Amino acid sequence: MSTEIEAGGALVEAGLVAHELEGTKPAGAHAAHGACLNCGTPLQDRFCAHCGQGAHLHRSLLHLVEELLHGLFHFDAKGWRTLPLLVARPGLLTRRYIDGQRMRYVSPLALFLFTVFLMFFAASMTASPADVVIANDFAGAKAEVEREVDKARAMVAKQQANIERIRRRGGNASDVRDAEEELADARAELADAESAVNAVALAASAAAAKADPATAAKIAAQMAGGAAASAATPAGPAASAPDAEATGSEHAPGWAQALRRMKTGHPRLDAAVKHAADNPELTIYKLKNTAYKFSFALVPISLPFLWLMFFWRRGIAMYDHAVFVLYSLSFMSLLLVALMALGAAHAGRSVALLASIAPPLHMAAQLKETYRLGVWSTLWRTVALLVVSAIVFTLFLLLIVYVTMG
Repeated sequence: MSTEIEAGGALVEAGLVAHELEGTKPAGAHAAHGACLNCGTPLQDRFCAHCGQGAHLHRSLLHLVEELLHGLFHFDAKGWRTLPLLVARPGLLTRRYIDGQRMRYVSPLALFLFTVFLMFFAASMTASPADVVIANDFAGAKAEVEREVDKARAMVAKQQANIERIRRRGGNASDVRDAEEELADARAELADAESAVNAVALAASAAAAKADPATAAKIAAQMAGGAAASAATPAGPAASAPDAEATGSEHAPGWAQALRRMKTGHPRLDAAVKHAADNPELTIYKLKNTAYKFSFALVPISLPFLWLMFFWRRGIAMYDHAVFVLYSLSFMSLLLVALMALGAAHAGRSVALLASIAPPLHMAAQLKETYRLGVWSTLWRTVALLVVSAIVFTLFLLLIVYVTMG
């Protein structure tokens, strides 16, 4: 369950970061006298006038749990004022925050952090295309990622030997530094590959738990006999290559099969594409991991396009666009969480309806009130924003693919 635990940890971290960004003081503090335990300033109220720490500090395990929940679900009155407006009156929320009414609402950055990581947490708990591969042939999927671990270990050993060779022959500091950077990259690849092995094994267990008895028995047999079958297979490239190719061709998802047929004419790019096609589970894991790490890149990618729709209007700053984008992305993240929940409940029609009407309606409502637009100005900018969203999402995907395969 490494991917779920990692996503859960990211969600908790996002909640705590959002809590710190909000700067809210802990509830339930009591007045006290003496000196602040944090900075030594004489106390005159429930909070230190210098550093803001509470005068009364709890020392119990129960309070640690309370602080965790407070950081994770830190809404209080601010949250209950912010979320309804984010859904029903996003333009009013954005306009009020821009105009300075900031103590009443959760800040756009804090809300963005929390909702994006909530979205990735929800995504980690739902089925992915890799789950189909795992459920159909666990032994083949596990063998693929284990081969990647072996390759990564060999690369780490090679880079370590290269560093020793440079040092023995008295190489300069820059050569050693370059070699150490390559070693760090190799170790990162090894860590990703090892995480993918755990993810495949746990996803197979989850698939077995949800599968019908016959499929569950098949997965259990593959889990028990996969290693023995691999050990019984003759070693060497001639014996292993056909089996690996057959396994990948038979059970790989459609996108992986399409990648196998792709030829770009650039050897390095073709090698990266083949690597992704041969290892769909590892590729999906890396793409998810990179996507949530670089999710904030959606903001700077979006800002120039939004600026182009208003550059001739005075009194609109780039800050206004940033608040707009952050609140908009927060809503879209919550929308995706709702769609994933409906999908898990097999409400296909509701998913299609909500996915088709909610984004344009929300964009139009937010544009109209945020920038005080008329009907016609709102309509054409909504259409333009839908096109911009597609462009931004495409650029974001290209960035994620480049970082993952680079």
